[in-house]
This record gives sequence, C-alpha cells and structure tokens, in this order.
Amino acid sequence: MFRKTIFFQVGLLITLSLASQQKVRIEITSLPANAPSSSSIFIAGSFNSWNPQHQNFQFQKNDKGYFLDLSLNAGSYEYKITRGGWDKVECSKEGKDIGNRTLKVAADENIEINIEGWKDLFGSSSQPKKSTANKNVRIIDTAFFIPQLKRTRRVWVYLPPTYNTSSKKYPVLYMHDGQNVFDDATSFSGEWGVDEAIDTLGLKTKECIVVGIDNGGDKRLNEYCPYDFSLNGIAANNKTNIGEGRKYVGFLVKTLKPFIDKKYRTLKDQKNTFTAGSSMGGLISMYAVLEYPKVFGGAGVFSPAFWVAPKIFDDIKAKGKKVNAKIYFYAGDAEGESMVPMTIRAFNEMHRVSKSKMAEVIRADGKHNEPRLRMEFPLFYEWLMN
Repeated sequence: MFRKTIFFQVGLLITLSLASQQKVRIEITSLPANAPSSSSIFIAGSFNSWNPQHQNFQFQKNDKGYFLDLSLNAGSYEYKITRGGWDKVECSKEGKDIGNRTLKVAADENIEINIEGWKDLFGSSSQPKKSTANKNVRIIDTAFFIPQLKRTRRVWVYLPPTYNTSSKKYPVLYMHDGQNVFDDATSFSGEWGVDEAIDTLGLKTKECIVVGIDNGGDKRLNEYCPYDFSLNGIAANNKTNIGEGRKYVGFLVKTLKPFIDKKYRTLKDQKNTFTAGSSMGGLISMYAVLEYPKVFGGAGVFSPAFWVAPKIFDDIKAKGKKVNAKIYFYAGDAEGESMVPMTIRAFNEMHRVSKSKMAEVIRADGKHNEPRLRMEFPLFYEWLMN
C-alpha cells in the first residue's frame, strides 16, 4: 500500500465540510458585445459535477445584469461560465481557452466577474486548434455502436511504438473522456498527453495499448454514474438523473473489450486489463473494478466525483472483498471541499476489505483540470506497470 499526502490536514477539511453554508452572489458585470441577448447563462463547477446547463445553476437577470445566488460550504471551488454547453463556454477576447476560475469561500460575499468572449461566437474566425495526437494514435471508429445504450461513440486507440515491429502482446488501458486523452484539438481544456507519456515511459517500463472512449456530451453524467442520483434538488427518480453506468461498463466488458482483443495483439487476462478516468470518469473506473473484478486488474481513480453517487461506498463494502487489483487514488485539495475527504474514505474502506495494491496521492495544490492530469498521469502509469 502506498499513501502520499502533501501538505494536507484531514481534520481541517472535515471541519470545513461540516460548517454552515455561506451565501455567495456572483454578478456578471460585462458581456461580449456580440453576445446573443436571448441566451441563458449557467455556471458549471466542482460544486455541480461540471454540468454546463443545470437549471439550478442558471443566472437570473435584473436591471443591473446577470446574477446567481449560491449556498456553498466553506472551501475551494473551480468553475466556468457557459451558455448551456461546453461548445459555448467562456473564453478570452481572442477566442482562446482560459483556465478554470477559482472561488475560495470563507464567508458570505459578492463576486463580480466579466466575460470576455464565448467560444462558439468566434467560429472560423478563431485559429483552429492544431492536432497534438502523435503518429501512434488513430481513430477506430467515429460512430462505434453501443448496443447497451443504443448510441454511437468515437473510439480512439494508441498503439505503442514497438507494436508494428514486434509480435508481442500488450496490456490494455481503457480511458474515459477519450477526446481529452490524446489530442488538444478535440479536448475541452487540454489533453492528458497519454501518447507522449507512454512513448517516453515505455523505454523504462512496460508499453501499453490505450483505448479512449469519447464521453456522451449531455449524457456524460448519466453514463458515468452507475446509480440513479439526486443532484442539487433534482430527485433520483427524475428522468434526467437516471444512472446508466452499469450499461456503459457492460459495453466496455461485453462489446468493446472483445472487439479490441480480436483486432489487436492484447494480453486479455485480468492482470493486464485496466481502466482510468477523472471526475465522473474516476467514479465509473472505481465502479468497473467493483462490478467486474475478474476483468479489470487495475484502475486510475482521478479526482472521483463520489459525492454524486455515495452508493459507491455500499458497493465497496459489499463487493470490495472480491477485488484484487491495483488501484490508484488521486485528489487535489483545490478541487472542492468534499473531494479529498471522500477520496480518502474510499481508499480506507477498500483497504479494510480488499487485498488490492493501492496508492493514495493527495496534492495540496491539485486543481480539477487537464494540465494537472497531464502532470499526474505519468506517475500513475509508472506505478501501474511496475
């Protein structure tokens, strides 16, 4: 068991998480001149699972402009402003992506922000992103059929540099949010750099095939949650909050894995089959290991959104004893007030019931974004393969 905690005080964060909620008003003081006057504006952040169009997080309008009142526990949060989708997210005045905004809540307060631009309004006038996927990455299918969900999805594959010059077989890592894994041109706010990392790390450790499955856009929350869920006042029996994670993981195991094993030279056994993802992708990676312990031999559980699905802890208690895998937990204490405590809870509860080899890494400055994941992935990969 490996546990690495960097400048983290459990007692302080637990105290903060139990504190009374603070009232925060966010006011938009200016909008781009070309902003559509009829647009609805939303906030998406670590406090609402980064949902870009949640009705409970829609700005209201008065004679002064747009405002939103939030009730939040004391702690640190990250967020962005959207017009209802990640294709309509705020950006710089030049049309370039911007980093997450940060919000540190200690008391009631008013915050004023200004929006310089909306990504979709730049269109062809903005410089298109250059593809950063290397020559070892290819798209298997732009519309791979998911029979369990009756939808299609783009699926990527990374083949190690030695794949075409050898006859050996390789482990396989299945990663969620595939558009963020290899290519800056398709990513929301930067890629993980998985292809570049394995190209380099493969020189001193095992090489691996990586399969990236794009998320389902507005279905992402449902597909990556294995249980019906309540979220910010919307009950679990609401049709928008139906968990489809069990079907999605069933797709990985019953449809995609057999296809990959047939098409490529893979090591098919449990010890050489892994999954990884962040946020909701971290949640579904944890669930995959619990639901299919004979299929998945390892998981990268990055910044897991356990607060959306606390039933995961029931599954840990009920199913964890059957899991004998390598599980890597990562969280940053700048990701929201519940992130680190719930990640540590999952680690501890798995440790009580499972013989799995586990790592726990907590970063004091860890943020909820792709640049941080790009830094953390090589550490996870080296640990997983050794």
